[in-house]
Amino acid sequence: MEYDTDPLRYDVWIEDALRTVIKRTMSYVSENGLPGEHHFYITFRTTDDKVIMPDYLRADHPEEMTIVLQYQYDSLDVDDDAIYATLRFNGKPETMVIPLSSIVSFADPSVNFGLQLKVANLDDDADDLDPDEAQDLDADQPAEDTKKDGEKTTGEVITLDAFRKK
Repeated sequence: MEYDTDPLRYDVWIEDALRTVIKRTMSYVSENGLPGEHHFYITFRTTDDKVIMPDYLRADHPEEMTIVLQYQYDSLDVDDDAIYATLRFNGKPETMVIPLSSIVSFADPSVNFGLQLKVANLDDDADDLDPDEAQDLDADQPAEDTKKDGEKTTGEVITLDAFRKK
């Protein structure tokens, strides 16, 4: 049986479940604020037609962009399809709409948690989250997270490549 026509699309269902984790996380933060030291690296495809972002940011990030959601954001809202946020870039507020379907990775370094996702086209390869390339929204924060004893922390990334049709 051809995998693409198999009615049991585990790969699609798992992607949906992982996006639900992101949606629930962002909904919680929208309603309650960021608890404790939690903060997020969200990488998304800027090529998605439904992504709304300033032209100058799209020019700087023509394929993908990573944002850090920690201090410099104002409004945050989430629905079944997208994250709506006003983020600050160089102190200037910018409204962004990030469809959940365009997100390729999500990480919360404060608890060593990360998800690696694919976008709607399951044959596309998504790049790994690289915090060094993240758009740093808070210049006072260090680029890398460290434990209290000074040891660097790393996120745990879940990838589904082993289950995909090649």
